[in-house]
Amino acid sequence: QVQLVESGGGSVQAGGSMRLSCAVSGHTHGSFYLGWFRQVSGKEREGVAAIYRDGTSNYVEFVKGRFTISQDNAKNRLYLQMNSLQPDDTAMYYCAAGTSYSYQAPLRSDVYNYWGQGTQVTVSS
Repeated sequence: QVQLVESGGGSVQAGGSMRLSCAVSGHTHGSFYLGWFRQVSGKEREGVAAIYRDGTSNYVEFVKGRFTISQDNAKNRLYLQMNSLQPDDTAMYYCAAGTSYSYQAPLRSDVYNYWGQGTQVTVSS
């Protein structure tokens, strides 16, 4: 079992920055990857960024150059640094963990086994 707890959400004006954090605990050995997803009410959850335990990362096109995913293995934390935020980035952001693949950082939600409760990010214009 893996437990995930997000923090760091809130409100920011367009053009601003925010860092999300996810505390990871439980069985994190072997093939293990982490990801950030977001969801707007009434829409499907979409992958934003993912990282494998060796540091391999992957981003959805519309956040490349603005968002950075990172992990601190010593502190068992996952981060998402978000810069140049826009109103379209407003969503509930979820931290997720998966174990189905090795040396990959997938952005498909169906290959993630564990999910946090989410943290709301609101960007105003």
